[in-house]
Amino acid sequence: MKLKHSFVALLLLYFVTGSSFAQNSFVQNQKSMVKIAEVFNREEDSLIKEFKAKQISWPPKALYIRTFKYDRIMEIWVKGKNGNSFQYLKSYPICMQSGTMGPKRVEGDYQVPEGFYYINEFNPNSNYHLSLGLNYPNASDRILSDPGQPGSDIYIHGNCVSTGCIPINDLPIEELYIMGTYARANGQDFIPVHVFPVKYDVKRSMDYLTQAVKDNKELKKFAFSLKEAFDLFEEKKQLPVIMVNKKGEYVIN
Repeated sequence: MKLKHSFVALLLLYFVTGSSFAQNSFVQNQKSMVKIAEVFNREEDSLIKEFKAKQISWPPKALYIRTFKYDRIMEIWVKGKNGNSFQYLKSYPICMQSGTMGPKRVEGDYQVPEGFYYINEFNPNSNYHLSLGLNYPNASDRILSDPGQPGSDIYIHGNCVSTGCIPINDLPIEELYIMGTYARANGQDFIPVHVFPVKYDVKRSMDYLTQAVKDNKELKKFAFSLKEAFDLFEEKKQLPVIMVNKKGEYVIN
């Protein structure tokens, strides 16, 4: 019996320490690059103070990013160690933008995608300081976009240039890169990035959207399908479950 109990204890220890090692190794792997180590040394302390001021434990357990094209703003929401709901942390201005309202549908259209994505790449060697890649085209885009050339390589990045990406300048991308690294290390393999056409709770923005889509039923339907996810998060401060049907339409639960 003692042998059995010892085995169980060792097994539990393996999973706990193995998980901890995997988490720490992602952070250490990032910090092993001189450029990223310098970013952590330069900016992490100020982020820790900012979290403390908002009474959110550091490092973040989870991260949620949402951007608004017309409003040219990116919001950062986080969960601390013991948090069940997301808390608003801060916003970054989107310093440059290409394209118009509506989703990205073909390579070279200079459109910033709209829809529901997640970070699939940490790129310390970006031409635009640092960058975080989005999983465009997602399941919806693969159905609704050009089948041969839907486009690719959509990033949140530094600098202030855009041909369909989301630039937020160098200091914001450094902070976001640090937070994303810790969220990823803490087990959030899919850091959500939701890209909306407008802030639906701002009258000026809604007036613009209403005017922009009034003669395009398809675009109007798409824009207001995204609003369902926005409204649910505003109410619950929890991420809704988002699926894609056979038509490529988002289904919000």
